[in-house]
Amino acid sequence: MIIYPAIDIRGGKCVRLTQGRYDDITIFSDNPVNMALQFQNAGAKYLHVVDLDGARGDTDNREIISRIAKTLSIPVQTGGGIRTMADIEEILGFGISRVILGTSAVKDPGMVGEAVKKYGNRIAVGIDARNSFVAIEGWEKTSKIKAVDHAKNMEALGVQTIIYTDIATDGMLSGPNILAMSEMVRKVKLDVIASGGVASLKDIRRLKEAGVAGVIVGKAIYTGDVDLKKALEIE
Repeated sequence: MIIYPAIDIRGGKCVRLTQGRYDDITIFSDNPVNMALQFQNAGAKYLHVVDLDGARGDTDNREIISRIAKTLSIPVQTGGGIRTMADIEEILGFGISRVILGTSAVKDPGMVGEAVKKYGNRIAVGIDARNSFVAIEGWEKTSKIKAVDHAKNMEALGVQTIIYTDIATDGMLSGPNILAMSEMVRKVKLDVIASGGVASLKDIRRLKEAGVAGVIVGKAIYTGDVDLKKALEIE
């Protein structure tokens, strides 16, 4: 299992949202590149970066994401606003190890298939669930597709890795939705990276027991609820 410290970028700053609400934002750092370096220095083996502006169609943060990839020696995965093959090519060209497709995987599954054929496991799909249904466009809309069904569709296209986020718990420090994560692990043969709600080392251990391939830890690192070095020992 891999622990992924998370950096969410909005307006060039490192921030956290609560339940994905753009009106409930906390700024943790003015320098996402420095924050990424701190995580690497703490021993992180992989970094998770989200372009929150990109998720709403703004590409201004890409230069920062490129700098993170070029500065770090560990692999970086990123998502948010990656909608076309040209976007994928541009971002992988920065030296990013894996791109995460979200809205585009719902609206254009054919492109996911094409991307997987070309780039293999460098393509992951982000599945963000609100009451079991897939949310899209920076979580501002909810589709009629069930998260588990969407995961099965992605599996059929050759996707190997999904990042599964439970929106209700994200940024709440209330503990992850273990039931939803366990169900997803059982129903697909994919590597499931769990995201949302991690507030303690115990939460990380419970997710490991549920069989996830990775855990994304965001707000809890910034608030000090989770000591990253201790979390990395659970891997």
